[in-house]
Amino acid sequence: MMKLRSATVGLGLAAMLLLSGCGGGSPSGAADTGSGAGGGGDLTPVTVGVLSIAPSVAMQYGIDEGIFEKHGLKVELQTGQGGAAMLPAVSTGTMDFAVGNPLSVLTAADKGLDMRIVTGYSNSKAEGDDINGVVTRKDSGIDGFADLAGKTTSVNALKTQGDLTIMDSAAQDGADASQLKFNEMGFQDMEAQLERGNTDAIWVPEPFLSRALADKDNKLVGYPNQVAIPGLPTMVTFTSGTYADGQKEVVTKFRDAMTDTLSAAEANQDDAKALLPDFMGMDAKVAKGLKMETWDAEVPRGQLEKLGELTVEYDFLSKQPDLDKIVVQ
Repeated sequence: MMKLRSATVGLGLAAMLLLSGCGGGSPSGAADTGSGAGGGGDLTPVTVGVLSIAPSVAMQYGIDEGIFEKHGLKVELQTGQGGAAMLPAVSTGTMDFAVGNPLSVLTAADKGLDMRIVTGYSNSKAEGDDINGVVTRKDSGIDGFADLAGKTTSVNALKTQGDLTIMDSAAQDGADASQLKFNEMGFQDMEAQLERGNTDAIWVPEPFLSRALADKDNKLVGYPNQVAIPGLPTMVTFTSGTYADGQKEVVTKFRDAMTDTLSAAEANQDDAKALLPDFMGMDAKVAKGLKMETWDAEVPRGQLEKLGELTVEYDFLSKQPDLDKIVVQ
């Protein structure tokens, strides 16, 4: 069942492309990827970059259910080292499409890379139990987001949706967001480091969130997505401007296939989650009980507009992203 193939995408290249400005366009060559008809009978082959995380399993579900084939596509999944690392792979045509967090795409556009959002993919929960949250020790004295001022919160990467939403949640709670401190740490290490007192709070997604809260000495500070942007998109699908303009028919097929795939995966979450043990080696019991994002291919324009506003307010980006140019029409 496991069909992910590793793609060697250097973080150094990602940083170079993101920081160089790139003159406002993608490097040439994205359209010449072999993604023409005839590569698999009547099917058009496309490569899609995904992260080795649970929500990516919807792509495997769509492949296994024949949804992409129904739309004339033969999809090959490639694993990327991170959302930012997949951007240059998409830009240069190593990958035709990728699934990653929208802030990475907006940041790339802000730096001059011509990236296009094709569809939505997954969204956090607007209410109830969310799929990521901030956890601290019960004796930490941290009872709300404002109490994080002057303390260190661990996130998996800086200048991403984790620290951005936490900063805004603290500001809404009456704190000076500039007084919050963040450090980078792998999700798998966070709970142990919190217990040892090496960090004051941790921002973790599922299944790490449920595991951390199962410790009687830990407590939930809150769900920052729900405070900052209820229903915040956690991932979108994207491609390069060169590919979007040069392969319009393929992009349309991919968008239609994603709409059907994510609708089916959302309606049959138990079946999709049943693929996780083979897809990424997750324990079957953990997979069955996993809280999953909402899969939805509609581009959440309102939430993306708000995300753009916050990136400018907290100096993540230099200007408000122009979604009319970034989202494939």
